Amino acid sequence: MRLPVYLYGHPVLRKECSDLAPDREGLKELVDNMFATMYASEGVGLAGPQVGLAERIVVIDADPVKDSFPECAGRKFVLINPTVEILDGDKITRSEGCLSLPGLSEDVPRVEHIRLTWVDENFQPHEEEISGFLARIVQHECDHLEGKLYIDHISMIRRQLIKGKLNGIITGRTRCDYPAKYAPRKK
Repeated sequence: MRLPVYLYGHPVLRKECSDLAPDREGLKELVDNMFATMYASEGVGLAGPQVGLAERIVVIDADPVKDSFPECAGRKFVLINPTVEILDGDKITRSEGCLSLPGLSEDVPRVEHIRLTWVDENFQPHEEEISGFLARIVQHECDHLEGKLYIDHISMIRRQLIKGKLNGIITGRTRCDYPAKYAPRKK
């Protein structure tokens, strides 16, 4: 089942997420629904807050970008309670978009070498060093679990320049091609 994607301005996107417990009811269905939502929205990653859950869960399928980024070939993950450790390396600036910020993309500086620790949907532990564009995808999605968005990594001047577009998302003037949940209207 496709879930609505929560859009910029919704408070859940700014919440720090809680760990997911091994006995979480409906986990398999949630994972299936998150993948279905991500695929229908043409994304390569989706985090719990983007479907209204302040829980530390991320789904990623980076395979669609393998032609441009070979390290992404066949990389499909369910990340539960992930932690990211930044390893050495300079920051590389690349364009990023986000299903919660439809119609926007910005150049975001990030390191491209990380250590990722997580448990999968069966609560089996994993640890892996990840590099390149795949590391960017992981960092972007894991930022959501900390209540951060990619626009938090751009300059204040750049954020001022896109303020009208951000307000368009908040007020519902910006539309998207997938089911979405807009920010609650202020009274």
